[in-house]
Amino acid sequence: MSIRPVKFGIIGCGNISNAYFQATKRFSALSVVACADIDLERAQAKAAEHNVPKACSPEELLADPEIEIVINLTIPNAHYSVCKAALEAGKHVHVEKPLSVTKAQGEELVALAKAKNLRIGCAPDTFLGGGHQQCRRVIDSGIIGEPVAATAFMMGRGHESWHPSPEFYYKPGGGPMFDMGPYYLTALVNMLGPIKRVSGSTRITFPERTITSQPLNGTVINVEVATHIAGVMDFANGAIGTIITSFDVYGAPGFPPITIFGTEGTLSVPDPNGFGGTPRVKTKNTDWEDVPVIFGYNDGSRGIGAADIAYAFQTGRPHRVNGDLAYHVLETMEAFHTASDSGSYYNMTSTVERPAPLDPSLPEGTLDE
Repeated sequence: MSIRPVKFGIIGCGNISNAYFQATKRFSALSVVACADIDLERAQAKAAEHNVPKACSPEELLADPEIEIVINLTIPNAHYSVCKAALEAGKHVHVEKPLSVTKAQGEELVALAKAKNLRIGCAPDTFLGGGHQQCRRVIDSGIIGEPVAATAFMMGRGHESWHPSPEFYYKPGGGPMFDMGPYYLTALVNMLGPIKRVSGSTRITFPERTITSQPLNGTVINVEVATHIAGVMDFANGAIGTIITSFDVYGAPGFPPITIFGTEGTLSVPDPNGFGGTPRVKTKNTDWEDVPVIFGYNDGSRGIGAADIAYAFQTGRPHRVNGDLAYHVLETMEAFHTASDSGSYYNMTSTVERPAPLDPSLPEGTLDE
């Protein structure tokens, strides 16, 4: 089947938008025709920078009949409203993480997309990078045996010392779990499958934070979300996972981002916030060894999730960075907080199939034969 270029528009022209504008150069299935922002001048600047034909308001972009996919790069609190408006306008959607700031909103968006026979996808798409696809291959091949346990760590001091506008990281939809958790949890689900039960403990260590970056230096932020979260996950396959995300510490002493422990060996997984990296394996018979990566997409390939939608709705296959996966991750993130507040386990209500792996024989920029 011949894959035609699909016209898409971007809503939200902040820092992350550059990576999506570049996606057109890598994936011939995508063609950016418009960008929008509540600050029209910002949209116009991005349009000029990336040679985009039209800069406009979000409302005008949603009303454009040529646009088939909307890429939603707004702040987390706006993800729900913009995704819903795009779906109601009859457009497929790919949204930056998280899917929404609450489980209820995420559930509504996934249901709306299905009712309208539209695709909804959600970042991160880094698990489609070469390093993580190779990790999936290692696990599926049985090299480390049956997965027994997993650990994940994302620990730092927060964003107020460097980000130009860090307030939303400490408001609903922010915090280290909703900000960075999607990378780690999506990678874990891709490798190990769905999560069936969760427990967690959370805290706010610093109720106020002072911005030291420009241009808001000196502004005080009232922290409204947990900034240190420790969670335990029981996976449906029997593996037990632990995760810590924190904005309250000064780094971690060499903790690997993700480690998968199996009955026959251990897999060290590259940083899920990137596409590349080299997996490493230790088995009962070998010392640590690098695993050669046979997949592409080992550099900045953000946008591959949107490209996968463009392929999938033309071929009829499921897309990999899909709404069910994003909702399962969203429910897990909310579940850590719910379990901490209630002092009890949280039994997951959703499940999901692992996304289909990429075909390493296909050339980069192509997702189907």
